[in-house]
This record gives sequence, structure tokens and C-alpha cells, in this order.
Amino acid sequence: MIISASRRTDIPAFYSPWFFNRIKEGYVLVPNPFDVHRISRINLSPVVVDCIVFWTKNPAPMLDNLELLKDYKFYFQFTLNPYGSELENNLPRFHKRIEIFKRLADKIGRERVIWRYDPILTNGIYTVQFHREKFAETAELLKEHTEKCMLGFIDHYRHIRSAIGKFNIRPLWSEEIRQMAVSFRETIDAYPAITLETCTSKVDLSAFGISAGLCVDNRLVEKITGYPIIARKDKNQRNICACVESIDIGTYETCLNGCIYCYAIKGNYATARRNSAKHDKTSPLLIGRLNEGDIVKEREVKSLRTDQLSLF
Repeated sequence: MIISASRRTDIPAFYSPWFFNRIKEGYVLVPNPFDVHRISRINLSPVVVDCIVFWTKNPAPMLDNLELLKDYKFYFQFTLNPYGSELENNLPRFHKRIEIFKRLADKIGRERVIWRYDPILTNGIYTVQFHREKFAETAELLKEHTEKCMLGFIDHYRHIRSAIGKFNIRPLWSEEIRQMAVSFRETIDAYPAITLETCTSKVDLSAFGISAGLCVDNRLVEKITGYPIIARKDKNQRNICACVESIDIGTYETCLNGCIYCYAIKGNYATARRNSAKHDKTSPLLIGRLNEGDIVKEREVKSLRTDQLSLF
């Protein structure tokens, strides 16, 4: 089993004490996003957890406690964008996050910290030229601290259109994408140790030598664990997403990073703050505790490990 922690919220930034408590107690309770009273109990024993994928914009609160994960294999998807506080209003300053990225890579190895340049968006301030320059600057700063960069382009979800529209953020033109892709490819060519991929196949950049990649990546999991796994495509993700199957232990509407383009905040950040106020680091649930009428069911999980050798 691969644990995703989490596409739905930033667990390292805001809920790491809770996460480490869940590791210590060996299980977590996760509500169904479509029916909060249906709850899955997930076994977190290292016997069944092959790898943990962390998604974050600020893992600083976690850095001094990573030894608590000594029995687990894991890697980080670390989103590092150069936007200002008007778009991402609750993050450390950009160069502070660069230093956090480097500290993390120094602790766990550069191959286990993926740089996400995502989402790419444009307006009168964040132009194609802005992205060319900032991508090159960031790549130079991270050249010895990562082995992969994942590109992602903004999705104009209906529930974020009003918020992003206030900043004149519109759908990207194909020529803008082409110009950035050429520039990003040229930049990364100067750093042979870094692979450049897109997060999904929605935007095909293969003509520029940029292939569609996997964020939850069976190849990287096998490299980190040292054994082969059998993992199917995650049926809970979009068709354009090639990620392999994982179990997400996060909860929507709980991230406090303040990014106006966030797909995981469907109301507004007042909702996220109210939900976060119900957080109890000792609870098996990320938000609140079990209530009367909740139905808890043990989810069947197992290791994806396979040591069978193929004849072909």
C-alpha cells in the first residue's frame, strides 16, 4: 500500500504532530469525502505500508522529527512556486522555502524530494518572461538538491474562477505554453541530473522532450524500497493522471496555505479555518472525533511487494 499524505491538504505544514501520532498508534481513520459518516480504518503498520508520499509547500514543521519514520520509506512532492502573497498568502517567503527544500534534501537525499513547479499561471505580473526567469533561477538554486521537476498548469475549476478572475488569471494560450516549455527544457538541459516531466498528460509537451510523468510513481517507490511492486493505475484519479494507486489520508477544506487557485478548498478559507479549529492531534481523525452514527469499517490493505521474477 502507498499512503498519500495528502493531495487534499498540507499535512506536513499544519498537521505533522497528528501524523506522527497516527504512525505511533499504527492506524488512521479517514472519512469518505462524499459521506463523512462512512469512515475507513487504515492500518499504518510498516508491514503493509510500502511507501508514503508527502505533498507539501512547507515541510519545515516535520524536519526535526523525520527519525520517527525510520521504519518507513517515503518521499516528498514539494511545491515551490515564485508567486507573491496575493496568490499564496500563508507561506514563508520564497527564499526561505528554498532553504527548507535544501534542508529536507540534505536529510533524506535529493532523489526523494521532487520539485513541483505547479500550477503555472499567467496574468499581467506573472508573464511568460517571469516564468522563464524564475524557473531558471529556482533550477540553479536546487540543482544539487533534487533529481526531478514536475510541471503543472492551472486548471480553471468552476469553484476557483471567481477568486482567480480578480487577478486577471485566464486560461493559458497554447503559444504561451510552447514558449515556456522550450525555455524550461533549455534550462534543465544544463542540469543532467534533473529529469523534467509534466504532472499529467493534459498538456502534451513530448515534442519538447518533456514526457508525462507520475507523482505517485511506482518506479520511484521501487527505487526507494529496494523491491519490485505491483501497482495499478489509480482509478480514483482523472484519466489524464497516470499515478498508481494510493490511499489518501487527508481531508478536504482543511489546508491553510491560502492559495487562491486551490482545488481542495471549495468554499473559502473561512471554512478551512473553522475545520482546522476542530483538529485534535490526539484524534484518529484529522478533523474532530467520532460521532454517534458514524460507521467505521476496516479497509483491507496489503503490501504491493512482489518478489516473483518474470521470465520475459
